[in-house]
Amino acid sequence: MDTITRRRFLTASGVVAAGAIAAGATRLNWSDLLSAAHRDPLRPDAGVLVVVTLYGGNDGLNTVVPAADHAYQDARPHLAYQPQEVLDLGEGLGLNPGMKGLKRLWDAKQLAVVRGVGYPQPDHSHFRSMAIWQTASPGSAQTTGWLGRWLDATGDDPLRAVSVEPVLPPLLAGERAAGGSLPAGGLQLPKGQLGVAFAGLGSPQPGEGTLQARAAKSLADLQNAAHVLGGATGGKASAAKAGQQRTRGALAAQLDLVAGLVEAGVPTRAYSVSLGGFDTHADERGTQERLLTELDGALAGFVDRMGRGDRGRQVVVLVYSEFGRRVRANASQGTDHGTAGPVFLLGQGVRGGFYGEQPSLTDLGGGDLKETTDFRDVYATVLEGVLGTEAGKILGDHRGRIDGVLNA
Repeated sequence: MDTITRRRFLTASGVVAAGAIAAGATRLNWSDLLSAAHRDPLRPDAGVLVVVTLYGGNDGLNTVVPAADHAYQDARPHLAYQPQEVLDLGEGLGLNPGMKGLKRLWDAKQLAVVRGVGYPQPDHSHFRSMAIWQTASPGSAQTTGWLGRWLDATGDDPLRAVSVEPVLPPLLAGERAAGGSLPAGGLQLPKGQLGVAFAGLGSPQPGEGTLQARAAKSLADLQNAAHVLGGATGGKASAAKAGQQRTRGALAAQLDLVAGLVEAGVPTRAYSVSLGGFDTHADERGTQERLLTELDGALAGFVDRMGRGDRGRQVVVLVYSEFGRRVRANASQGTDHGTAGPVFLLGQGVRGGFYGEQPSLTDLGGGDLKETTDFRDVYATVLEGVLGTEAGKILGDHRGRIDGVLNA
């Protein structure tokens, strides 16, 4: 889903609370973040949630593949993967061959696959289904996102939840508060001899006054931002790195930025990032495998990096899409809008393995998989286990949880 389509979703979703669509209302800059890290640094034991949205409806059956199931092979004679092609997870399931990094995390018990995730009375509309996922309200229209309500309940500082996507997603919009939106470019520092002199201005000097020391500290913070955040700060100095990011993909660039903010001690507890393009009605196999390879590289690299520091080891990644695809392939070697699909949880705080029941490929609802796990079970679990907030404050009377998926 490109920027224009995201904007269409934002306005069509019905989520209009707080500053979610007020231009610039929650726009952050590097000074905001670095000042917060200095003033109120992220505790090394504080949980951090990174939500990855896959826009377009990812085909879960060709992501976590029941390759040995005859019903799968029969329904997709030219689209199905063969058992020897997938990365074996056990129980007759395997990861898409483009997901070698996630297979390594699975083997290290850092990847949990929650199966059959959806909601009652599913909707095949991208906009309506994504609005349901982002508001956590399948029964009725809701004007606030689930992490926006978390902000309402726990503090309205937009630094507590930050989007590094092109558009602030509705999931970060509350009734009284909204998350912050961080531009991915704009900071350019001098280079060469001028850069050396500029860096010197940030060095403390004996006998300087309070105001001079504060100004020097601000300059030093800018230098630190450029060092910690690298190419995410933009400008000519990052041109080479920007080229590398285009090669690696937009999601990797977003997660690199999140990793730098976590490592710098920015007190954000929830981040939103995204990858689009999963609406695979035609020629699905090559398109989806390319996207899943990009997703895989970005996620595996991020989890590896986060595992090298105390703060990073508290990070949990949640990966979802608005719906899966239909079981039977269409005539264009693609799949149409479906219902339930897998959700991933990743990180050192995750107990890897399968959770939830694998949906049947023969007991269908109108050609679609039947949901076996309510998506609010996942949200409740991370609200309590990662963000330390009673889920009832956010999700009302929903009682389900994914037991045992997070380390105590």
